[in-house]
Amino acid sequence: MIVVVCPGQGSQTPGFLAPWLELSSFKASIEAQQEASGIDLIGHGTVSDADTIRDTSVAQPLILAAGVATLSELLSGSTLATAGIAGVAGHSVGEITAAVAAGVFTQEQGIQFVRERGNAMAKAAALEVTSMAAVLGGEQAAVEARLAELELEPANYNGGGQIVAAGSAAGIAALQAEPLAGTRVIPLQVAGAFHTRYMAPAVATLDAYSKGLTVSNPSVKLWSNNGGRLVTSGSEFVSLLVSQVKSPVRWDLTMAAMVEAGVTAIIEVAPAGTLVGLAKRSMPGIETLAIKTPEQLEAARTLIANHA
Repeated sequence: MIVVVCPGQGSQTPGFLAPWLELSSFKASIEAQQEASGIDLIGHGTVSDADTIRDTSVAQPLILAAGVATLSELLSGSTLATAGIAGVAGHSVGEITAAVAAGVFTQEQGIQFVRERGNAMAKAAALEVTSMAAVLGGEQAAVEARLAELELEPANYNGGGQIVAAGSAAGIAALQAEPLAGTRVIPLQVAGAFHTRYMAPAVATLDAYSKGLTVSNPSVKLWSNNGGRLVTSGSEFVSLLVSQVKSPVRWDLTMAAMVEAGVTAIIEVAPAGTLVGLAKRSMPGIETLAIKTPEQLEAARTLIANHA
């Protein structure tokens, strides 16, 4: 059984879109999403600097557009189901890419939803000075207790002994200055404390926006970051997308659920690499492929044929 995974914010790097735009169908997908969103996706994916594409309102649409275009190129007119791909999951904003891939959203709905999400989260992040940092190692309960002492929250449970802490910049600085014994703390270059109480204003905005959407049920298995569970209702998945903005990403449980379901291989769409790295630590025996360049598309098709 093979599934597709879709990366979240932080996976983008300056210029990553450039080699992909040499593929006419990929470029057409990006142009369509650019028109639907009103965002200069091509410019941001080719010439914008790291600070610009770190901005949440830019990063999220750019990541979704790249993932959707990669899937379109990989499948060449097929759907996940007809191509033999059993399911899909995404990390944070990657869940919206997954929703498009599973048919919950149309491509246009997906890019417009992520535009609203990115703008709302950027506005919420601007209200207070906040930050995030990865905590590597340590027992989960001990890490959670240390974060609580500093009034920080666990934003991402990434598996393999990695928890991302989020909250006030002062709290993150204190965590760096006095890390829990046996852990390393790595600050992340992000615009705010995502997936925490600081994002409550964004949830309210996105909830109101989502009320006007008509969506479909997923056509393949679709795992949620909410406990790593399978969701069969499109409207329920959208509701979870909204609440997930201020709730922790349980990627650890998502990976565990995929293993339990019998997944034998995963393909990560562009901008790829992060989720395959996590899978190698937490999903032993699972064959993985990160589609980082167009040259890897053929290898991905071969992997699909071998595991479909």
